[in-house]
Amino acid sequence: MTAEPVLTPTSAPTAYRWRWLALTALLLGEAMNLLDATIVQVAAPAIHADLGGSVSGIQWFTTAYTLPFAVLLITGGRLGDIAGRKRLFVIGVAGFMLASAACAMAPSVVLLIAFRAVQGAAAAVIIPQTIGLIKTMFAGGELSKALGGIGPVMGLAAVCGPVLGGVLTHADLFGSSWRAAFLVNVPLSLAVLAISPRLRENRAPKRPALDLTGTLLAAAGTGLAVYPLIGADLSGLPLRSWAAIAAGLCLMAVFAVHQRRVAEAGRSPLVEPSLFAHRGFPAALVTSTTFFAVTNGLMTVILLQLQLGAGVGVLKAGLTLAPWSVGLAVASWIAGAHLVKRNGPRVMSLGLAVLMAGVLSAIAVYRTAEADAGSYPIPLLFALAVVGVGVGLFSPAFFTIALKRLQPQEIGSAAGLLNAVQQLGATLGVAVLGSVYLGSAHSGDAVAGLRAVQTAFWGAVVLVMVSFAVSRMMVDESVSGDGGEGH
Repeated sequence: MTAEPVLTPTSAPTAYRWRWLALTALLLGEAMNLLDATIVQVAAPAIHADLGGSVSGIQWFTTAYTLPFAVLLITGGRLGDIAGRKRLFVIGVAGFMLASAACAMAPSVVLLIAFRAVQGAAAAVIIPQTIGLIKTMFAGGELSKALGGIGPVMGLAAVCGPVLGGVLTHADLFGSSWRAAFLVNVPLSLAVLAISPRLRENRAPKRPALDLTGTLLAAAGTGLAVYPLIGADLSGLPLRSWAAIAAGLCLMAVFAVHQRRVAEAGRSPLVEPSLFAHRGFPAALVTSTTFFAVTNGLMTVILLQLQLGAGVGVLKAGLTLAPWSVGLAVASWIAGAHLVKRNGPRVMSLGLAVLMAGVLSAIAVYRTAEADAGSYPIPLLFALAVVGVGVGLFSPAFFTIALKRLQPQEIGSAAGLLNAVQQLGATLGVAVLGSVYLGSAHSGDAVAGLRAVQTAFWGAVVLVMVSFAVSRMMVDESVSGDGGEGH
């Protein structure tokens, strides 16, 4: 499909303005995903207090969203290729809005978790369409400027999410309490739908087939591997849990074989096998999984300890994460605009080093806080700011390096797979680190809660070390492929 001529402000002012307004709708659709995840993490203890159920239900409020999102992302992109990206984007936003309203009205934990899964599936339809739709509206320098808006918008959503979650839940508007955290998606979705007619339809020139078998294998394998970890005592998993995890890993192996056979038969696999011809991209997948397990898992543990362990209110808990979010946004902008161009892969290693320093500082804060377990640990704010800076430095460099050596026909599949493992890492982080905390904390014992946080943070230290070790494979391959650029 050929692109429309690029319009400038002088050639067609009205059409030019509508293009940028349509871009705003696409970016808002992207931001709703991150905003929703962080808002709900802050509101989760309030939801648990209202609806009841087991404490592990708090983890499900997040993982029920991120797991279907991760599994269905690549399929969502393929559906856009087949049926049209504008059509799928609109369907996804409408589904996300209805699922959000259903979450807000949910009378029980079971129904809320079910509606969260629908939300995640809708988000998996929305997100893969964005870049393709942007490319239909812009080209050349205008395209770079339009794509450059994704990072700052995501940073702003990261900053606003925890604070907005705390403010909305604390405000208890019209007695809505935590339900406002979901209702906020309704006006945002309506705004996106109102502008969406200005989007231009776009689909793949040659329609690929939908790999339903691959989708089912990926969904079943991931679900079986992750489900037993949520809310479990990781030191004493029963045999049936280990059997489920083993079955999930086997199905993932079958999925990999299936993808290769589909490609060899000349059909359209969900994942391009050529992505695994060099070690750099598989290393990027592992790095993404462990890194985002750290960031999402730690955020969950911090909020659980503040609200369930220390009795901190939801507003104060949300504001506690503000230094993390601000550090992330500022460092991400600086890294993306300046540092990555000048220093290349070294920025990724610097980000992990700063993240490690922040995590170790937080452990020291929690250890010191044991002497006065009932007080609010103010030094934690500075440690979390350091964590945020590390995350912000790492992310732009990581995605730049991960996608650098790919062929044009591989970029779509690679970006979808990276987003998918990012969400899978988030799911695993919430499941594993959250379970480590809940398994060690004792209700009403503030000191035990602080020690449980430290245990979870030491687990995060191990994951950061794994991220650093595996990311070196990406760096080495990047250097060998570009003559040492950035070193």
